[in-house]
Amino acid sequence: MRLNWRAVCLMTVAITGLVPVGAAAAAPAGASTAHGATGCVIVTATIPVGRVPQLAAVNPATNTVYVTNFGASTVSVINGQTNTVTATIRVGPAGSEPYGVAVNPATNTAYVATLSKVTVISGQTNTVTATIHVGRLPQWVAVNPATNAIYAANLGFPHHVAVINGQTNKVTTTIPVTRGLGAVAVNPATNTIYVTNDSTVTVISGRTNTVTTTIHTGRVPDQVAVNPKTNTIYVTRGDAVSVINGRTNTVTATIHGSGGPFGVAVDPTTNTIYVANNYVNTVSIINGQTNAVTATIHVGTSPVGVAVDPVTHTAYVVNSLGPAGGDAGATVSVLAPCPR
Repeated sequence: MRLNWRAVCLMTVAITGLVPVGAAAAAPAGASTAHGATGCVIVTATIPVGRVPQLAAVNPATNTVYVTNFGASTVSVINGQTNTVTATIRVGPAGSEPYGVAVNPATNTAYVATLSKVTVISGQTNTVTATIHVGRLPQWVAVNPATNAIYAANLGFPHHVAVINGQTNKVTTTIPVTRGLGAVAVNPATNTIYVTNDSTVTVISGRTNTVTTTIHTGRVPDQVAVNPKTNTIYVTRGDAVSVINGRTNTVTATIHGSGGPFGVAVDPTTNTIYVANNYVNTVSIINGQTNAVTATIHVGTSPVGVAVDPVTHTAYVVNSLGPAGGDAGATVSVLAPCPR
């Protein structure tokens, strides 16, 4: 599994991005406009954030985006209407290393993984309201808004997923997982949790808080995203994206590439998948119906995280490094439908 520092290192490999099996690269160098399955998509804004940003989460109810700044121990709060940072929230002392972030739109609450705890942020006041100790090195968090349960995957030993009650901010149980943990995502429609680890994806029942199966994806998986409407899971792994059927728990397709696919997010309304290609500074747009890459868009330097607002159909791409390749001047690229 790739750790935090993977996103910090400057990638200078000049290779192509994700492409479907047997297909050519999708866009010429320098292109910032895509005409994919959902129509024209362009980079509409570039938003400066903190040092070494990593991941983002969207609250579609308030049109707000939360970005973790790994190198600054802060979270940038972005107004999705104006594309401006409206607040910067400190989530701990220097070296807190905030990484994973998730939002419960039903309660207007954000959750941030920082070293040994999960920090709780009120979306109404932009203040830290609680800190929850969950284990060693929680790196990822995910939320089921239907049950108000939060899941924190702990990278440190012993490996486990901590389950948090969103009403009480208490850990209600821990789910042992035998392998090192990575990313975590939730399908609220089926109350199922998916966790990437050393070589598989662990499937957890949210009803029983038990591991129900493991899915082999091939190379070491990185990030994971779910389309609850189609019950499909997308896992980035090395040089490809594995497509998993949530009903059968089998890999049904592999979308190959060599641009370092890392960040992944889904717009369930349009059935569109966004994949950040860390090595080549692009985002691949995938048609969820055909599993074909329909476009490639150039963004900032070393993109590692993606989040999507399913209401505005806007994607937010976290570029972990500045234009010169250093840890200053990092940005978020905003991908939105072309004006009509």
